[in-house]
Amino acid sequence: MAELNTLKKNRNGLAGAVLLACLFCVLVLLDFVFPAVMSGFNSNSILFMVLKKGAIYALVAVSMNLLNGFTGLFSLGQAGFMLLGAYTYAIFTIPQEAHAQVYQYFDGGLIHVTFPVFIALILAGLVAAFFAYLIGLPVLHLKSDYLAIATLGFAEIIRAIFQWDKLGGITNGSNLLRKYPVFKSATFYFIVAGICIAVIVLLINSTYGRAFKAIRDDEVAAEAMGINLAHHKQLAFTISSFFAGISGALLAMFQTTIQASQFKSAMTYEILLIVVIGGIGSVTGSCIASFLFIACSEWWLRFLDNANLNFTPLQILRPGFRKVVFSVVIMLIVLFYQKGIMGDSEFSISGLTAFARNTLAKIKKIKRSKKA
Repeated sequence: MAELNTLKKNRNGLAGAVLLACLFCVLVLLDFVFPAVMSGFNSNSILFMVLKKGAIYALVAVSMNLLNGFTGLFSLGQAGFMLLGAYTYAIFTIPQEAHAQVYQYFDGGLIHVTFPVFIALILAGLVAAFFAYLIGLPVLHLKSDYLAIATLGFAEIIRAIFQWDKLGGITNGSNLLRKYPVFKSATFYFIVAGICIAVIVLLINSTYGRAFKAIRDDEVAAEAMGINLAHHKQLAFTISSFFAGISGALLAMFQTTIQASQFKSAMTYEILLIVVIGGIGSVTGSCIASFLFIACSEWWLRFLDNANLNFTPLQILRPGFRKVVFSVVIMLIVLFYQKGIMGDSEFSISGLTAFARNTLAKIKKIKRSKKA
């Protein structure tokens, strides 16, 4: 029976990956086959901003879910690995002629090597993975909250080091890195994020993914079955950081400028919140929650900051009020869906039907309790 449930989950996971791939293909067709259709939209519009940032956060949330949800390792160092990826991409793609302007306080900088965009993307992931491997050697012997504290400390330390003026010739100190190649098209972000998420899904459904899940469920039983705990934990930590580094490079493109102070611990908490809302152990849940989180926090609730829309003398609507409403929405989601929107399941027609049925049942239950 357990094997049957595992097969169903794997099939649903592949179905979710196929659905995401289809959505990415539609965007590619719209952008390249039907450019006249896409030309009617402004690439700087709020819709495209949400799509691009949603794709970036979907990738980093899935990479965090690989570690926290599928391997059972509670890590909070995602912002640090994104910082490494963002800086690696920016440093190695700034054109030679722009070095004097960017590194104006550090004699034009120390690194004068420029790589193509896609090579720099891979390099960003490799640098993050390399640091993850080194950090993982001592900290992966820790468990639960202690591992979270250690990885969070690493993220804070790496952020402080990158603002150190002694490394200004490489990182530009506390100044901005800019003038590196960026992409305005949302399709690019979807393609890169989609390929990376598809690779993660394939990994989860492989023998390594089954070993990760065995470690998550019971480390003693997994070790008794011949699974090398240290090796597989290190592998999951390194792979997760690799994709976090790529998402950091995408974030650098999205923001057009990079500064170490942007990668605070609050960024990691946002990513963790997305994973929890979507469902720990669900790839499609992380993807759905990413777009919902970005759309709600930066688009749909923005009108609540407009003080001119106040309809009472209490001045309820004011700058920052949308954060209050957004927090209430998150609390309601956590109360009604304690395992997240998708739980540990993947997107499927049957799952969507069950979600709608459960939602209606809860609404009816609330109505009955009010009548009583």
